[in-house]
Amino acid sequence: MLGVGKRLLTAAAVTAVTGSLLAAAPASAATAGTIDWQPCADAPGVDCGTVTVPIDYGHPDRGTTNVALARRKATDPQARIGAVLMDPGGPGGSGTGEVKAGWSLSADVTKRFDTVGFDPRGVGGSTQIKCGLDEVIADHPVVPANQAEFEQLAQYNRKVGESCSRLTGPLASFADTKTVARDMDAIRAALGEKKLTYYGVSYGTLMGQQYAELFPDKVRALVLDSNMDHSQQGAWDFLLSETKSVQAEFGEFAAWCGRTPSCALHGQDVSKVTRALQDKAARGELKEPQSGEVITPLTLAGFFQGSFYGPDWNRLATELKLLSDGTPSAASAKLRDETPVNTVFQSVFCDDWRLPVHNYAELETYRRAVAAFAPDVKVNSLGWQAVTGCIGWPEKASNPQHPLQVHGAPPLLVLSSKFDPATPYAWSQTVARQSGNTLLTYDGWGHGAYFKKSDCVTKATDDYLITGKLPARGTHCAAVEPDAPQARIAGPKPPTAIGF
Repeated sequence: MLGVGKRLLTAAAVTAVTGSLLAAAPASAATAGTIDWQPCADAPGVDCGTVTVPIDYGHPDRGTTNVALARRKATDPQARIGAVLMDPGGPGGSGTGEVKAGWSLSADVTKRFDTVGFDPRGVGGSTQIKCGLDEVIADHPVVPANQAEFEQLAQYNRKVGESCSRLTGPLASFADTKTVARDMDAIRAALGEKKLTYYGVSYGTLMGQQYAELFPDKVRALVLDSNMDHSQQGAWDFLLSETKSVQAEFGEFAAWCGRTPSCALHGQDVSKVTRALQDKAARGELKEPQSGEVITPLTLAGFFQGSFYGPDWNRLATELKLLSDGTPSAASAKLRDETPVNTVFQSVFCDDWRLPVHNYAELETYRRAVAAFAPDVKVNSLGWQAVTGCIGWPEKASNPQHPLQVHGAPPLLVLSSKFDPATPYAWSQTVARQSGNTLLTYDGWGHGAYFKKSDCVTKATDDYLITGKLPARGTHCAAVEPDAPQARIAGPKPPTAIGF
């Protein structure tokens, strides 16, 4: 499928997605100094600052890079406990941008903690990883149809990676999450915090996991919401678990339509409608009614992915009906080409994960096999982009997968929705089991359990952050119906670029 690279790189964005520990103790961040906070020019009531960290902690004399911060002060200075560091995921999510826009935890937490967001190295207000625009937007096969197209995809990824190194310099080779965890300790020290309080969601959980591995004695409280499982050992396991999670939420969506009269597909066989659209897309016959542009199977998969984040099932049902009926709508014309190309994802993800796919035959086997496990959604578009984005990438993973090993840290709190389209529930179960920590389950849907307006989840998490008290092991919090007013999307949203 040539000629769709640029479109699908952004269309899939509608979805929203370490090696062994060093024998010696990690380098201390105590010399990080203080932060020169100044009012943010673009966000009243928010302070901006930076910390300067080594590009390569193994050779700190080889240059530095800046990490951007944004802070909202605790609303009750007399009750202040400290600062909570926050990351919204990605790779590529901007913590400073989210905090400036008002992203925060509950009022009970913000009363007692400064809220500090950070842009991981390479991202946003931090020293950026820059890649060649011509290389990034070049057409390329996203779903190769043969070995020649597989090799073209590998060549595309290789050229993008080479442009990142050429335009950015050494930083492009030191964007892995273990290094980001070291930056987090530098931030902790610069904030004047003896121990770290942290909330990370989605890819931000990997940052928290690796911080706990590297600096267990510097942990105060870590909330890991919607977890990456960094012990997934191969492309097949990764892609299958991702796809099965989306198919599971599709089943929940179909059941919701069955019991909800306001669903645009109420009274219809949702699976039958969806599979007919999938078949039409596979034949190249599915088009956006308004623009006439062809909708590919991967683009359709990306639309499911994005609609499942909130979840926004009403919108999904309406759009599926419009596509099925061939009726134009303003929303249907926005399934693609809305978002900027994210040039950070591969530099981070391909340094964190070793998921080799050796040839077209292997990739096609994976594609067909996951479709058999997920007959409605066919594939997790985020998982597909992650796996195929590293085919041919010039940098080898310096921080590859391993089972989580946390020794000597206080208890961590692991959160997850039971039906999560981006980070499968099974991943959080694995993280809790490997680390020996408590998993709090939200028995509902979507990505980012803390932000689903569940009083049960909010209170348990807040109690942990404020007092260190964990919920009882095995605690489940009841689901909040997606069409209920309190279930509005308040937390992580489908990323503006490919990301978890």
